[in-house]
Amino acid sequence: MAAKGQPVNVEKEQVNMQKEQMFGLAEKEMEYRVDLFNRLTQTCFNKCIEKR
Repeated sequence: MAAKGQPVNVEKEQVNMQKEQMFGLAEKEMEYRVDLFNRLTQTCFNKCIEKR
């Protein structure tokens, strides 16, 4: 068993840090995909839709 719960707390902190890192990476990935989509659609609009 864990001595006075310290290793359990350390493990929980590590898990929480990993979760935060994963959410941070997921957020960056979503930002990247939104930016990519916006650039692709803007390029398509510029090529295909006549300007007034």
